[in-house]
Amino acid sequence: MKAILTLLGTLVGFTGIYSLTFATLPETLPETLPETPPETHVLVFSRTVGFYHASIPSGLRALQQLGDEHGFSVDTTTNAAVFSDETLQKYQAVVFLNTTGDVLNTGQEEAFTQYIRMGGGYAGIHSASDTEYEWPWYGQLVGAYFVNHPSVQEASLSVVDPDHAATSHLPPVWTRTDEWYNLRYVNDDVNLLLTLDESTYLQTGGKPGTEYHPISWYHETGGGRAFYTALGHTEESYSEPAFLQHMLGGIRYAIGEEYKSDP
Repeated sequence: MKAILTLLGTLVGFTGIYSLTFATLPETLPETLPETPPETHVLVFSRTVGFYHASIPSGLRALQQLGDEHGFSVDTTTNAAVFSDETLQKYQAVVFLNTTGDVLNTGQEEAFTQYIRMGGGYAGIHSASDTEYEWPWYGQLVGAYFVNHPSVQEASLSVVDPDHAATSHLPPVWTRTDEWYNLRYVNDDVNLLLTLDESTYLQTGGKPGTEYHPISWYHETGGGRAFYTALGHTEESYSEPAFLQHMLGGIRYAIGEEYKSDP
């Protein structure tokens, strides 16, 4: 406010003289009112106890930008203390972004389990499967555990479900560069989104593989929803439009939004 206008008015009455003071409105008003804060809130958790991915900062920035562009707020943390009943209830989905190792204690595990049972959502990115090996419930949630990987290289993926928001933008065969995880699958009750064509890259032994290789999926679990993709090792992934849309579609599913395209 640039100025204050003081108006002195003299009123004559039975009780004497009164001084009245009025403050002006600002000389200019904002062109638009501030936007209403989004009602959808996503927590991104990136604590590492094992290997630290150098792409985590790029992933955090990308997720915050996706939230800004698609109408949900994003909070980021490495502090496991947020895994409490009171805090988790504020979020529609929790993203494990390249977490590694034993990242939650027993009480925090109980709070997260309850959160999913009450209808919360989970999205695991890349090394989210290199996390909590000694917690069987988490294994069922993420769907698989990391075993090993060859060097970063180009490979082709096949789209299994072209109608899901995480894959509907992709061609039937998607070729890209990443670190390709070999996984130990612990939950068969999932809906596959992508499989990896092992004939298109060299495995850890230096030869093309031949195994059936699911690499991304989603499923309902214990009242909530879970999405996992093993993609997302490289920094370049988080500026790649097709991967960002893949990740966004999985988060939309975890949030509980409409995730299937119209037939």
